[in-house]
Amino acid sequence: MQRIPVSKQLHGAELRLHGLLLRGLDGDAQAYRNFLQATSAHLRAFLRRRLQRWPDEVEDLVQECLLAIHNQRLTYDTGVPLTSWIHAIARYKLIDWLRRHGRREAQHQPYDEEDSAQQLFSSADAEAAEASRDLGRLLATLPAQQRDAIVHTKLDGWSVRDTAAAMDISEASVKVAVHRGLKALAAHLRTEGIAS
Repeated sequence: MQRIPVSKQLHGAELRLHGLLLRGLDGDAQAYRNFLQATSAHLRAFLRRRLQRWPDEVEDLVQECLLAIHNQRLTYDTGVPLTSWIHAIARYKLIDWLRRHGRREAQHQPYDEEDSAQQLFSSADAEAAEASRDLGRLLATLPAQQRDAIVHTKLDGWSVRDTAAAMDISEASVKVAVHRGLKALAAHLRTEGIAS
């Protein structure tokens, strides 16, 4: 398997996970266990946000995703960001689960409600995409450590401990980075509000 160098733009968590997976693929069992443990925390946060109505299903889906990642680990293209690959697998598993769950729910839901729900979801998706782009632009103004700390703790729902481990910094440094980053974002938003 040819290894393509990882882009220099990858974040600390991405680099850490990538390194653990590669060492695991080379036979380092402890690195692979650490990779699966860190990935499970990442998946848990990713799926928890998407399954707020069904919190009891999160752990089962995390396990399904980890099994799929394990089974597909040799197909991973090292030139692709690892978290993108992980999220693609998680999205497929989530879509499969929603399809299975949706079939059961469709038997109990009148057709008119289904149409209005679809319209509601499509407009909500457009608004969410726009908000995500705006947030991405805003976060891009921050230094990498502050941005990553905010993304992991505030957006992905990671604990300070998991974030510190993923970023390879102390828990206190995570708290400081989040505090300073949020303060800088607030100042940026105030400045934009005055300018407009």
